[in-house]
Amino acid sequence: MFQTFDVKSDPSTGPARLAALRNKMTDLGVDALLVPHGDEHQNEYLPPRAERLAWLTGFTGSAGACLVLADKAVVFVDGRYTLQARDQTDAGAFEIGDLISQGPVKWLEANARKRMKVAFDPWLHSAAAATNLKRAAEAVGFELVALDDNPLDAIWTDQPALPAEPVRIQRKELAGTTAKSKLRDIQKAVRAQKADAVIATDPTSICWLFNIRGNDVTHTPLVLSWAIIPARGMAQLFLDEAKLGIEENAYLTQLADLHPYADFADAIDALAKRAKIVMVDPNQCAEAITKKLEVGGVELLKEQDPCALPRACKNRVELKGATEAHKRDGAAMVTFLAWLDAQDADTLDEISVAKKLEACRAETGKRLDVPLRDLSFDTICGSGPNGAIVHYRVTEATNRRMNSGELLLMDSGAQYDDGTTDITRVIPLGKPNDEYRRHFTLVLKGMIAISEVRFPEGTRGVDLDGLARRALWAEGLDYGHGTGHGIGSYLAVHEGPQNISKRGMASFQTGMIVSNEPGYYRTGSHGIRIENLVYVKPSKVPKNGGEIPVHAFETLTLCPIDRRLVDRKLLSKQERRWLNRYHAKVRRTLTPLLEDADTIAWLEQATNRI
Repeated sequence: MFQTFDVKSDPSTGPARLAALRNKMTDLGVDALLVPHGDEHQNEYLPPRAERLAWLTGFTGSAGACLVLADKAVVFVDGRYTLQARDQTDAGAFEIGDLISQGPVKWLEANARKRMKVAFDPWLHSAAAATNLKRAAEAVGFELVALDDNPLDAIWTDQPALPAEPVRIQRKELAGTTAKSKLRDIQKAVRAQKADAVIATDPTSICWLFNIRGNDVTHTPLVLSWAIIPARGMAQLFLDEAKLGIEENAYLTQLADLHPYADFADAIDALAKRAKIVMVDPNQCAEAITKKLEVGGVELLKEQDPCALPRACKNRVELKGATEAHKRDGAAMVTFLAWLDAQDADTLDEISVAKKLEACRAETGKRLDVPLRDLSFDTICGSGPNGAIVHYRVTEATNRRMNSGELLLMDSGAQYDDGTTDITRVIPLGKPNDEYRRHFTLVLKGMIAISEVRFPEGTRGVDLDGLARRALWAEGLDYGHGTGHGIGSYLAVHEGPQNISKRGMASFQTGMIVSNEPGYYRTGSHGIRIENLVYVKPSKVPKNGGEIPVHAFETLTLCPIDRRLVDRKLLSKQERRWLNRYHAKVRRTLTPLLEDADTIAWLEQATNRI
């Protein structure tokens, strides 16, 4: 199993750990300490050693922060995690705050006292985040203290070691482009900016750039690493060389000078002595790194990671791999859904269902000769009221037996050598009521709107987000998360810069993959989310009088959308046509990949015209 169901946190540990941390803060002479969910690379998903926020508070979500003061501690989370944070933290020790509307910076602006000392670990905050803190400090008059050592590490006596998983080469037949070619392009971009070097701190970019993969981060095939890429000459790559076999070492030494992971900080000091202009991504690069360069007199060129956009725009080989991965994943999903429909709901629980889905993926991958490498995240398997917890993770403590008449929300994904998948389906356990069907159909209308939209060059996620919400808004309903996130090519399941959200400012370009996942959640009752992955197709001028070229989305995900939850009266003729065509494609594509006659019969029924 790639997923465990252990209870990873205990709210009862929070008060004692909080007290120990406050003692350390007193020793340091600081009044407040920021504890973010993050590591030195600003990863979304963290190696166990970096799970400081979870260790202190009990909250295990993938985004958040805690502001610790002498008399209170506030855990800030976004709308995905509000219910989870309340369940996982001790209410007597921690307050819950809104990360979006009033994060730590706004809280400090409103509540900090003049001359109070607010401490932070500059390795765990990006340069952009530190800049926001500095502005708040200047406006309010509190003192911002950058710590040399993290006081939480001093009290975390059994803190895990850094991961040491082996490095694998991502072959050209999967990557589509050689690492040498990518490095030339990045160096060309550095020279175009008249910089001496760019510092790569995001392991996702480094793995993409050097065509390597690893297993240092849960469910994401990353190698914890740093890189310095000069405008000319050999790159420097910093990683634990014990992770390299003979072949991997020989491969990487042709691309870069290899150095131990721990030598990176000293290398930044050395770079500061010889470089005049260095490119950094302020949203990715740690404040500790930029500070070292500034102290050395280096001019910082603050630009987006030059790997981000070419990484997001998948090439022909990567798109072909994504297409094949979704066919395979679709066959596994159909196998699972056919099995689920044959069960008595009252005999099922969330853990057994999540285990069955993983087994279907593993068995299908083995049968089709492309093994399941990992899940792309812990499967969200929420029945009844648990479905309303947007990023619910079932554990032995929360495992819930299912009941006939409820909804089951399954959000899951897989990592294959040729692609990363992410899919959400909602399944009625028994006959759904009219309210479930209405909510489901309103969400479906939004998903179809994104699937069918055509848009000109320069269109951003913020421009499309409202399309997915329009039917819900008309009924006075909404959802508290973005409509879509970027997806990597056997890399991170959440990838930028593209997304569909109220904050999505990146323009969509050919080859980008993005999720399409509107939803609706009623606390204590049910949750609905329908998710397909789509990619941006090349722009062309529409027929019948079109004057400008427009892009379109092509759907990658292949899996039936449960017709039992669709209220056809709420769908327009065009929306019904889209659903019928989608189901015809699902049936046509997946039937040859299935062997079991009962599963094939189930697929035939599930994709009938509506």
